[in-house]
Amino acid sequence: MRFVDTNVLLYAVSTDPDETAKAAKARALLESTDLALSVQVLQEFYVQATRPTRQHRLSHEQASLLVESWLRFPVQDTTVPIMQAAAATAQASGISYWDAAVVEAARSLGCATLLTEDLADGRDYAGVHVENPFRTNA
Repeated sequence: MRFVDTNVLLYAVSTDPDETAKAAKARALLESTDLALSVQVLQEFYVQATRPTRQHRLSHEQASLLVESWLRFPVQDTTVPIMQAAAATAQASGISYWDAAVVEAARSLGCATLLTEDLADGRDYAGVHVENPFRTNA
């Protein structure tokens, strides 16, 4: 299973002409059946997609329907053990707590791959391998 970070979801709904290739890639990825995500990722998507300063922002109804559609994938809740593991991973690896929480949610679901552009492509966090699906040679 592969874990999807928030940026994949945001690109999937992007109408920015500068993000056309990333949007197409994200939409294609979301047609896969081997994906997982977390409550944190869904929360971040909703907040970013509906924020008033976002160009072409989504309405509450649009964002909520998308979140509902993504519940077809396994979704990791935020738990105390994940929070504690994320704090330890953030400390040990030098990444933000929020990025570490994504790594730990992926680990908790048994995902070997984390699809994101927010962490270094190819980096491994004790068995969770980062893959940037938007790199030019992907």
